[in-house]
Order: sequence, then structure tokens, then C-alpha cells
Amino acid sequence: MRHGPPSSALPAAPSKDLSLWGALKPLLPYLRNHRGRLAAAFLMLLAAKLATVSVPVIFKHIIDTFQGDKAKWAVPASLLLLYAVMRIATTLFSAIREYFSDRVVQNAVRRAALNVFEHLHGLSLRFHLSRQTGGLTRDVERGTRGISTLISFVFFSILPTLVEIGLVSAILFTQYDWVFVAITLATLATYITFSIIVTEWRTGFRRAMNELDSKANTRAIDSLLNYETVKYFNNEQYESNRYNESLQRWEKAAVKSQTSLSMLNLGQSIIIALGVTAMMWRAVMGVANGSMTVGDLVLVNAFMIQLYMPLNFLGVMYREIKQALADLERMFKLTQEHSEVPDKPHAIAFSAPQVSIAFNDIHFAYEPDRQILRGVSFEIPAGKTVAVVGASGSGKSTLARLLFRFYDVGSGSITFNGQDIRTLTQSSVRAAIGIVPQDTVLFNDTIGYNIRYGRPDATDQMVTDAANASHIGAFIESLPEKYETPVGERGLKLSGGEKQRVAIARCLLKNPPVLIFDEATSALDSVSERAIQSELKSIAERRTTLVIAHRLSTIIDADEILVMDAGKIIERGAHHALVERGGAYARLWALQQSENR
Repeated sequence: MRHGPPSSALPAAPSKDLSLWGALKPLLPYLRNHRGRLAAAFLMLLAAKLATVSVPVIFKHIIDTFQGDKAKWAVPASLLLLYAVMRIATTLFSAIREYFSDRVVQNAVRRAALNVFEHLHGLSLRFHLSRQTGGLTRDVERGTRGISTLISFVFFSILPTLVEIGLVSAILFTQYDWVFVAITLATLATYITFSIIVTEWRTGFRRAMNELDSKANTRAIDSLLNYETVKYFNNEQYESNRYNESLQRWEKAAVKSQTSLSMLNLGQSIIIALGVTAMMWRAVMGVANGSMTVGDLVLVNAFMIQLYMPLNFLGVMYREIKQALADLERMFKLTQEHSEVPDKPHAIAFSAPQVSIAFNDIHFAYEPDRQILRGVSFEIPAGKTVAVVGASGSGKSTLARLLFRFYDVGSGSITFNGQDIRTLTQSSVRAAIGIVPQDTVLFNDTIGYNIRYGRPDATDQMVTDAANASHIGAFIESLPEKYETPVGERGLKLSGGEKQRVAIARCLLKNPPVLIFDEATSALDSVSERAIQSELKSIAERRTTLVIAHRLSTIIDADEILVMDAGKIIERGAHHALVERGGAYARLWALQQSENR
């Protein structure tokens, strides 16, 4: 089930420099379900700004009561009370605004992150084989953080800042002469122009930092995932040097970014200081000639301080927004990736208790100059077992990838019960197939979780039965934590044979009508292999089974054996018939028998 807007809601083709509207537009659907909260948050924002602007006005009247012959005790208590109420109201309304807005922002971040996650899972195998996981996860992490920055700043900071500037300018214009407004607007225009120019210049440094940060993270994760290989070849220092090289390049970009930030802050402070000085000079002149009171002077000073804070924050917001846009660029590029193997618009769901499979004149190439399959045709009748043998690179494992529709055939067709699998939904095709791969990679969780992954809604008893059927139940029960035993990163805490038994249990728990055994017992010792082989044979009797094998002793009972070489089927038949024929299969059988002896 999908949550939130579909991935297509994200921008299809962002420009090199992602615009603010180009980033905000795809985020709007995530906010529509919270219209009430957003309206309440905006009302609280306006109320907080009105209270903030009223505080200096009240303070001016308090100061003016001390002028002339008025005694200090004559300050109206109502003014003091109102002053206190407005200061409290500013904080109170801001807190209420956060109550309404925080859930909106975090919900949008969650749904957007989920959307990208689902989109990545919907992409083809070719995309994931060419991506580096470390950089990919860092791009998504920074992108989701950028979403939070954009929504928070644009909707809950920029608007109230502009409202406050407008209110202050209106008071200055109506209560005093136009010079105050002119100075305020000139300072504001100069500040914004300077901030935009310098921030645009330093955005390139931020983009370079992102690139180098992703590369450094990719190298670190790749090295840690291959910890054993690093140890095998005693290459700790080599890996450290490679990582340090990436960090040094990132360090240089970070220094440039930070130096340019200091220049930006310095320029902004100078502009603000000049503006405040000009305003105070005009106010002092007004007090000197009698056109303004001391309270007016205090009011203007308070307004300048009050404007300085949001104006300075406006510069920070612009910098953060530009940085967020740079972060979002990489994440949005991920959403531009399209699945190489999409479902057809009217694809139907496949469901059948038994499945017959046919490969009809299949031609396939991973790359144009790398032809893998050349006119492969064979059938696996429902409930029968077909085994495929051959040298590495002959195309055996490619058959399994095509069945799962990780790739589509170049020409020809693969059918389930006579239906081309390209006309079926990929989800239903994959639901009908269970696989025990040669290289079993487990999730960094418990043994029970990894077995239950074949059927997440399975009961504990079903998990136990599957473990017993794959001859790993006794081993699990001997562990202190039993089914709650962690398996480690990629299952490294288990031996190769134990991981393969978990994979077999997971496949049995799924209970599909089609099975694929891709060297399913390659990591097992001879005793375990014989024990599990009998169990696999029993399971396969009720299912349509494709066995990709290296050890010929495991497939002698197959209904048909296919011998592949260079993407073609060069021999086919039952075991005894192929041995008697004296061809490639017979030579391979004799070689393995000799090795066994």
C-alpha cells in the first residue's frame, strides 16, 4: 500500500539550479491534509508578530509619562500590565504556533522520505547494481532534511518576518516623516541584494561539499561492509589513505564554504549597523528640534533592534534555503530515475496453484556488446523439475533474473501458464516464485526475522516448522537467544552453510508454486547436503522447479537437464540419457566423479 502522493508528484526534470518554487511545488500535496493546522499556525504567527510590534509602542508611552512634571508613580498601571501581557503573548502565540506546525512539518518529511524510499525500491536491478549505497543514503538523508528546512523557513519564518517589516514600516510612516521609512527600505533592499549575490556565489562551494561528502561516505561504508576482505589483504592503511584523501578534498571545500560564510556575515552586519546608525541620527535630530519625544527615540531604537533580528534571520534563512535546494537537487535526481522494467498500464495479477513455465526463443544482453542468451527455448511443466548446468558465464543465473523480471527479454517471451509475464504485474509474478540463491545475504536482524521475511505474517510455529524442514531448527534451539539471535551485518555471524539453511527456510515459509534453486546447497558439507537434498526433492515434487546446479549429483533426479554453453542449450535430456550420449554432460559427470573418488 502506498502512502501519500505518488512518486510522480516529485519534479520530473529539475534544472541544474533548483528554483524555490520548483522545490516547493511537489511538497504542497504533503501539506493539503493539514489545512486546519496550517491555518491555525498562520493565525498564531500573525498574532505573535502583532504582539511583538506592540511592545515597543507601549514602552514608548511608558517613557513619555516620565517627561515634564509627571511623577514616576503616575505611570498608569494599565500600561505596565499591557506591556507584560504583550511580552507574554509573543512567547505564548509562538509556542502555540509550534504545536500546530511541528506535526505538519514532520509528517511531510516522513511521507516524502517514504515516497523516495518506495521509488528507489521500484527501480530496476541495473540501477542498484551501478549505485554506491553510501552516497545514495547520504543523498536521501540530506534531501529529507532539506524538505524540513524549506517548509519550516518558507511557511513559518519568511512570511511573518515580512509581516513584521510591513507593520514597522507602516507605524514609522504614519507616526513620523518619510525619511524613517526610506532608511528602513533602503537598508532592507541593500541587505537582501547583498545576501542574494553572495549566497549565490557560495552555493557552488556547498554543492562541491555535498559531492565530496557523498564520495567520502561511500568509501567509508564500502570499506566497512568489506571488512573481512580488508583484513585478508592487510589493507587497513590503504583504506585509511583512500578515506583520508576524500576527507582532505572535502576539507578544502568546507573551508571555502565557511570563509565565504564569514564574508557574508560581515557584510550583513555592516549594512545593518549603517542602517541603524542612520535611523538613530534622524531620531536624535527630531528630539533636538522638538518634533519627537524621548519616547519616540526609544521607540525607533527598539524598532531597529526588533527589525535587526528578523532581518538578520532573513539572511540566515536565505542561506539555509539555498543550501537545502542544493541538498534537494541530488535527491530529486533520484526520483527522475525511471524503472527499466515497468508494469504495463493494464497488467493483470497472476494467481494459480500450479504453474507451467516456457522460455520461447529467448535472446538477451545486459549491454549491446555483451550477448548472454542466444535463442534459448525450453519448458518446465507444472510440478516438474528442470535443471540447468554449464560453465560460469553460460547464462544460467540470467534465467532466474529474467523469471523475476529484474530485466525484460530482448526478444522472445517467457510465459506462466501460457501468459507472457510482461502482461502480468511484477508483484504477482514474484509472489509466485521462491528462490534459494547461491550468495545468501541476510538482514542485520535476528534469525527469526530473516526466516519470517519469506512470509511476514507467519506464526511462530510456522517459522519453527520451516526451520526444522531446512535442518537448522536444532542449531537455532541450541543458541542462548534461539530465534532472537542477531545474525550481524549481511549475516556474517553465521557460517555459509547456516546462512544457506536460513535461506531455504525462508523460501519454504513463502510456500510458492515455483521454486528456483541457484546452487542452493553449494555452501553445505556433504552430510548436510544429503539431508537437505532429500527435503528439497520432496518439496520440489509439488512445485515447478528450476535448479541451477554445479554439483551434478544434486540433479540426477531432475525430469530434464539442460546443458548450456555461451548462452545456448547444447544438450538436453535426463541424467542417464545424457551420460550414455557421451557429450559435454558426460565429460563433466566423469570429471566430478573422479574428483569425488
